[in-house]
Amino acid sequence: MTQSPAMPLPPPRERRRLREAASLTRAQLASRVGVTSETVRGWETGRVTPRGRKGEKYAKLLKSLETEGEVTPPHDGVDTGALDPGVADPVPGRSGPVPVLDRDRGRGPDRDRDRFPTLDRRPVPARAAGPLRPDDATGALTPDQAFDALYAFCAPALVRQTYLLTGRRELAREAVERAFQIAWQRWPEVARDRDPAGWVRAAAYECALSPWHRFRPRYRFSEPPPSDPFDRALLDTLLKLPPSYRRTLLLYDGVGLGLPETAAETEASTRAAANRLAHAREALAERLPELADPEVLHWRLVELASIERLRASKPLVVRRGGERRARFWTRAAIAFTVALIGTTALTVRTAPTRYEPPVPRGETVQGVPPPVAPGPLSESERELRAKLREAEQKGPERLMPQPR
Repeated sequence: MTQSPAMPLPPPRERRRLREAASLTRAQLASRVGVTSETVRGWETGRVTPRGRKGEKYAKLLKSLETEGEVTPPHDGVDTGALDPGVADPVPGRSGPVPVLDRDRGRGPDRDRDRFPTLDRRPVPARAAGPLRPDDATGALTPDQAFDALYAFCAPALVRQTYLLTGRRELAREAVERAFQIAWQRWPEVARDRDPAGWVRAAAYECALSPWHRFRPRYRFSEPPPSDPFDRALLDTLLKLPPSYRRTLLLYDGVGLGLPETAAETEASTRAAANRLAHAREALAERLPELADPEVLHWRLVELASIERLRASKPLVVRRGGERRARFWTRAAIAFTVALIGTTALTVRTAPTRYEPPVPRGETVQGVPPPVAPGPLSESERELRAKLREAEQKGPERLMPQPR
């Protein structure tokens, strides 16, 4: 029978704040307590109450973080935050070091560090990763600072995720910038959202998977694939999946969201999301049998995303670009409205003020022979004319007027 921890626990929001203040990911905290990242996520959201020995260990660890301000050293090797800086080890049972695969044997740590660049782990305000609410975030940060913190925290990983979705580097950067521009235009709504990073991620995926990109001349030609044959085969297999399957696979096996969260973000039922995930895994395992294990698939996706040195623009550039875009469309809307008003006024000015019946169309009269032009007389007609001239007149003489 499990028991609650003897040491009192702080509220769920305070648990997350302590972890982020110590620069710990959920995976790192889970490895210290001996649980999975999903369990830590449930503890921090308040859906699950820590109990038993794990709960006692979790409470003692939080107490030490609160009193000592413990900070964890950065990771070595593959960047576990390459796909999601907020969920470094999100899949249940996926904790510990990166598994050493056959094609990774013989690599030294320096070579791995060069090939898989880690993200910039500068301290990010805790409010940037969670909901930006008026009572805490906006009271300490201006909208510009809050947006910049969210962008610095999410943009690098989001560019890599979008690259796995599209296979195009420039399109990945463009989609992420467009998503953050939309977020900046709707910042009051995004700042109060429960998951601002998820809001921006959904917008970036929608922009990246838009079918209108196929009509753009610059995207009619494919980009150079990765140099490694295995990475090239993995990316090619991903791009052959339907967009909904590809997105579900990336969210669950790459980013590490749970199945309900994946279904909600893809706007599908949990059963549909599970079916999509199963079909996507089968398609990958059919061509690449090494990826039949979900854990190996996760780290292959992380590795493929870390190989490409994709850089996001500066937050100031994104904000100014969004503002310029908003001004352009605002002026275009104003110009269109003025043109519409002018056209309406001209129509009213030149329109007739009274009813004028239309002229009826002419009708063809049947049965009337067409007029015939006079021509030369025939022989019989000349004989008849001569006979009429020579015949004597019958009847009285003509009366001739006599002078007086």
